[in-house]
Amino acid sequence: MARFNIIIIPLLLGCIKFDVHVDAKEYMRCQLARELLEKYGINKTFLSNWICMIEHESNRSTDAIKRNPNGSTSYGLFQINSKDWCRAGRKGGICDKKCEDFLDDNIDDDVACAKRIFERAGFKNWPGWSATCRNTQNLPDLGLTCRIQTA
Repeated sequence: MARFNIIIIPLLLGCIKFDVHVDAKEYMRCQLARELLEKYGINKTFLSNWICMIEHESNRSTDAIKRNPNGSTSYGLFQINSKDWCRAGRKGGICDKKCEDFLDDNIDDDVACAKRIFERAGFKNWPGWSATCRNTQNLPDLGLTCRIQTA
């Protein structure tokens, strides 16, 4: 029994020690569109592009993590990439943020960084947008589904 405790107790303590609790959120399409528009001032002209991009990058989930072929990782609702924009485990990158900060349900810092990315290169840094949303026929009709006039 003592041998069992010697093995199990450190193992359990290790699991507890490294457990990171993050309050994540999965948005509904219209809820996210309204929040981006009203709280964060996203331009109505590009709102459908933002929603489409987010749906194809993170499926509207704030705790999405994707490992990329180039060795970088993308984090959060906007899939902000660790190669240029943030640093894993410490503050850094162009947005001067810790990548893990993009995984919680507070998207203030996510939106600020995403706006910086957009200001530099539009939506080109998001493969989900390039593959699908670049074609305007694939953009969601937020006027119809959410009663938000985007024009």
